[in-house]
Amino acid sequence: MFRHKAMGLVVAALALLPTVSVAAEVTLTGESRVQYVPDSARLEFTITAENASATRAAEEVHSTMEQWREGIAGYRDQLVNYRDADAHLYRRQMSPGPRQNDSNSQEETVAVASQTITFEIDDLELLNPLLEQAQSLGMNYHLGSHQFFHSKQAQLEQQALAGAIRSARSRCEFAARQLDMQCGKVKTLDLQGGYRPEPMMMAESARSDSNTVSDIGRREITASVSATFSMK
Repeated sequence: MFRHKAMGLVVAALALLPTVSVAAEVTLTGESRVQYVPDSARLEFTITAENASATRAAEEVHSTMEQWREGIAGYRDQLVNYRDADAHLYRRQMSPGPRQNDSNSQEETVAVASQTITFEIDDLELLNPLLEQAQSLGMNYHLGSHQFFHSKQAQLEQQALAGAIRSARSRCEFAARQLDMQCGKVKTLDLQGGYRPEPMMMAESARSDSNTVSDIGRREITASVSATFSMK
């Protein structure tokens, strides 16, 4: 009898306690894109000469280099991190002709001299004049999307990331309204980001009068986050 009364008192006491609710959580993603047009470029040009004489090959490269330096004298102060000391000289075997396939023929070699020029520009108005100068001297180069960038790349990435965080918060607030709840504090946050260049038109090879850049093209930085919010 006493035992049954005690159990009844416990049940009654539990009934008077406030209801304990488990906090709700929601995990959402947010994404943001920032478009921009590059304002800077990293360029590389190579002068190459071949001759049976190593001295003549080196002299030809040296002559072309002097013409390049003279031709860009008006732009030289605007070329950032300029370097033209990367030079190479080696000999390579020439491809045998139809009469040189017998075992008694003597292998012929040719001297190859080259010198590479690298620098950056932060004014793309300089791009085509520099390309035209390189083309007039028969210099080799290649332009790809990875060579164009924005001088404020870090700020653009932060702008995209901030937009992604705002997007996740906005989605949380929308979901909370549908459930007659409120979006609370962030419990976890996973930051992600990416870089995607848009297609661009550009010169890809020297030795052509039409190979100048007509359109750099727009780029896009994307950032995404995965956030878990408390709901109340």
